[in-house]
Amino acid sequence: MFSGGFDSIGKSLIYIGVIIAVIGLALHFGGKYISFGRLPGDIRIEKENFGFYFPIVSSILLSIVLTILLNLFTRR
Repeated sequence: MFSGGFDSIGKSLIYIGVIIAVIGLALHFGGKYISFGRLPGDIRIEKENFGFYFPIVSSILLSIVLTILLNLFTRR
């Protein structure tokens, strides 16, 4: 019924785990050097009783990086 389906699910879970670990390490150790979330182009409005933050450039950059990574791992 599944003819090798669980092998591919296992490999996918390993890849996802490695990617999450690498991202976690980069955020933990690179937090001083990488100002992700404070890039030029991110929208920040702060007033007395109001704060609005929209990380548009950070979101675009994250989307590009994830697209490249997923294309590398899913091509056959």
